[in-house]
Amino acid sequence: MMPSTDGARAPVRVAVTGGAGQIGYSLLFRIAAGDLLGPNQPIILQLLEVEPAMKALEGVAMELDDCAFPLLHDTLLTSKPEKAFDGASWALLVGAVPRKQGMERSDLLNVNAGIFGPQGKAIAKSAASDIRILVVGNPCNTNCLIARSNAPEIAPERWFAMMRLDENRAKTLLARKAGLPVQVVTNVGVWGNHSTTQYPDPRNAKLAGLPAYDVIRDHGWLNGKFIETVQKRGAAVIEARGSSSAASAANAVLDSVKSIWNPTNWGDWHSLAVVSHGEYGIPEGLQFGFPVKSDGRSWEVVTGLEHDNDAKDRIKKTTEELVQERELVKALLPT
Repeated sequence: MMPSTDGARAPVRVAVTGGAGQIGYSLLFRIAAGDLLGPNQPIILQLLEVEPAMKALEGVAMELDDCAFPLLHDTLLTSKPEKAFDGASWALLVGAVPRKQGMERSDLLNVNAGIFGPQGKAIAKSAASDIRILVVGNPCNTNCLIARSNAPEIAPERWFAMMRLDENRAKTLLARKAGLPVQVVTNVGVWGNHSTTQYPDPRNAKLAGLPAYDVIRDHGWLNGKFIETVQKRGAAVIEARGSSSAASAANAVLDSVKSIWNPTNWGDWHSLAVVSHGEYGIPEGLQFGFPVKSDGRSWEVVTGLEHDNDAKDRIKKTTEELVQERELVKALLPT
């Protein structure tokens, strides 16, 4: 006799783009193991790839099968966006065109507009009503803006771009400088663009509940080397291993999603690029990195944080870069 499945949770459909890429490969097995939505939530993976990569994606799917993950109810492989996002409650937009030698940032933005615009439309057409979207593919802030602008039917608050890898990098640096375990580092906000202009904020960070400036007396390091290291960490990884961050980026995807659907620990916050409604004077509509807290159902930008003149200048610089990026793709956005 077949065992009863009464009371079992219905599977959640999770769409992932770029499933055959390095980040996708590092990410999918952890999703299937329950690291995204928890150990009791069955899932269906819906994987999108470009046609030339479908053979490699088939190999990834074989490996997923060979792991016999109890939570993985099915795996769908497709090169058609509407099929990949059909009924999805989470969309993780990992795949993007990487910047190649000699390519200007404007070229990269325009190429990715041709990817993320149609994906936004496909999500609006076929995803579930509770869809939430995390954009990982870089330049993720403006790629998210492009996709969001092509899906006006979906509330802007359901769109996120990933800043968590920068937050995680910053936490480890602070912990090691202070000689403390990383789990006692809280309240690390990364402001602005996921680029070398981002501002990881040391002044509002805490170590074991104390201000970082009180624990780490080397304020020159906090205002200089610390910020610069976080800003340039991606390039340092590429130089060291010959390719961009993959496993750490995949881990940050999981952390980002959990920070959205899990209530934030009291007094803490996490970094996400969310739609600006003018908080801290940031232009409305930008997909901007803020410190954010969630109650598990909705999120809000943490307000009332103070910045010194150096912090204000850094936030102004990263804001100007995002405004410039928006102008570069303005002609490609729906009016």
